[in-house]
Amino acid sequence: MDPEVAYRAASGRDPRFDGRFFLGVTTTGIYCRPSCPARKPLRRNAVFFPTAAAAVAAGFRACKRCRPDSLPGSRHWDASGDLAARAVRAIRDGVVDELGVAGLARRLAVSERHLHRVLVAEVGASPLQLNRTRRAHTARTLIEQTSLSLTDIAFAAGFGSVRQFNEVMLGEYGVPPSALRRPGAGAASGRAGALGPGDPASDAAPTVVLRLRHRAPYDAVAMRAFQRAHAVAGMDLIGDDGAFTTGVPAPHGTAVATVDWAAASADHLTVRIRPADIADLTGIVAKLRRWLDLDADPQLIAEVLGPDPIIGPLVAARPGLRVPGSLDGAVIAMLTVIGQAVSLKAAAVFAARLVAAFGTSVSDSGLHAFPTPQTVAGAGADALREIGLTGARAAALHALASALARGLELSPASDRAQARRELLALPGIGPWTADYIALRALGDPDAFAPGDLVLRKSLGARTEREASAIASAWSPWRGYAAMHLWTSSAYLP
Repeated sequence: MDPEVAYRAASGRDPRFDGRFFLGVTTTGIYCRPSCPARKPLRRNAVFFPTAAAAVAAGFRACKRCRPDSLPGSRHWDASGDLAARAVRAIRDGVVDELGVAGLARRLAVSERHLHRVLVAEVGASPLQLNRTRRAHTARTLIEQTSLSLTDIAFAAGFGSVRQFNEVMLGEYGVPPSALRRPGAGAASGRAGALGPGDPASDAAPTVVLRLRHRAPYDAVAMRAFQRAHAVAGMDLIGDDGAFTTGVPAPHGTAVATVDWAAASADHLTVRIRPADIADLTGIVAKLRRWLDLDADPQLIAEVLGPDPIIGPLVAARPGLRVPGSLDGAVIAMLTVIGQAVSLKAAAVFAARLVAAFGTSVSDSGLHAFPTPQTVAGAGADALREIGLTGARAAALHALASALARGLELSPASDRAQARRELLALPGIGPWTADYIALRALGDPDAFAPGDLVLRKSLGARTEREASAIASAWSPWRGYAAMHLWTSSAYLP
């Protein structure tokens, strides 16, 4: 990574860059991860290394705050850093609640003991401790914003018992949960009384209304337009007031979530969530935040893109433009393949036919969930051609679904380089598709598709190499630059 690009990424303390490079401070002789909370050095005092081993070899010692080392000098140390970053992203997205620590370790292709050792060494906490803090943060949001009982909140946040809930909240915040309740907390409808994991949605799971906060500015108009353009009949619903309703995959069944755009404010979006099981709520909120890109820092991105003569005017015109993420990486990947080389309108028609043929009903919402990779793979290429796909595209969709069913992982916890290699090895999937999936499903903020015709035309580039050279100045936020170019041309891939 170019030193100037690396410095920009480190200035934002974005954990998505952990494992990609390490920051050395010449005045102190210490090296850190990009997300280290310590004060960032002046540019002239910062040097960068591709691995922690290289930093150690240059005479730097590990920071005691961000702990970029566990085995200083190990040839595997750069891989360990990437493992920690992927694990933290997976824990944030609720993998531990869904699969347990053992399941998280299997997903990351390491032993449970090794995962524990790496996380304790690098971030100072075990997987269970990180997940406990995540549950506590969710619980506090529910306490402050809803009228759910504390018993309901305990299960909604993923705690196994009320006693555990009380102990963790007291340890995290120094006060019992009841002391965190604010007068006039928002309403949450549903059955009163204690809720437990496994209760059916129709009888137990309430509809919870939450304010999901974000850093201002936030271009809600652009995000809303993107949702409308990509809506799939039968899977998504657009209300008369513009509210967008869709299904959110969760362990106990697909939840129904509605983004109430009419109630959006300068610092938050309002969402209504009806989970199949209250215990799924924490993971659902994490997916919604990723889908709506609520954790980005628009000021930091503008500092990099704003001075650029090409992107700068676009950033000024649309401050706070975000990159839509995904609720399910596998679904985004399959929709991307369906939409290759056709218009958005045609892609929506094909996707709607697929949902109608193979989707499953979502409770009593009237919506259907997109078919799973196993279902699409089992249907066969011939059945996929019947929805209108060409033979080549049906074969590509079937090959992708089969790979996903076999274990191809497309999520923020994925090894991005490995996922790209596996995608490009599939028939009918080229660099553009792999780059777009990296941007939306893998959550890579620096993903850029130099082969995209609209991007090349906007940049006046004749070749992919020229487009890549121009875009290099925008790292590590090339994904946001691409979104500005697409939006300015009224093209929504």
